[in-house]
Amino acid sequence: MLTALTLSSCSTVTTSEYEATALTTYTWRVQYIDEPSPQFETFASTYLLNRNGLKPEGAVTGPDDRGLWWAALPPRPSVGEVEQRQKPQQQVSQPELLKTVDYKITYGVGSQRQTLPTNYDVYREVVKAYPSRIPLELTLGVNGDTVEKAEQAD
Repeated sequence: MLTALTLSSCSTVTTSEYEATALTTYTWRVQYIDEPSPQFETFASTYLLNRNGLKPEGAVTGPDDRGLWWAALPPRPSVGEVEQRQKPQQQVSQPELLKTVDYKITYGVGSQRQTLPTNYDVYREVVKAYPSRIPLELTLGVNGDTVEKAEQAD
């Protein structure tokens, strides 16, 4: 048997045109337990877009221990709302509040602008560099569809 192995390398981009966002989300969810496959139902959510570490309009709490701001909590689902989605013979869990964050970076090289998913570490590097517009070297993921790392350019 012949196996082909293709190695892709990561590429880097240096730019001084960038901004990072972190979309913070609170979501209430309930697990409906039904054999053989339990399922989750989501109820109300609230969102807040953090940009470059600055306090966004509408922020209720923050900054937290990761420097992120959060919107007000969404309303907790009532017993009636939970029961309304319940099927016969299903057990239900207590409502659970999920906190999620979706990180993105937008950067420009020449006239081209690109927005890609990223991670907390890249977001924090942008937050630190943004006020002075220090050029950053961005390391792109294998297919160029994510930004894996950001460092101050030499």
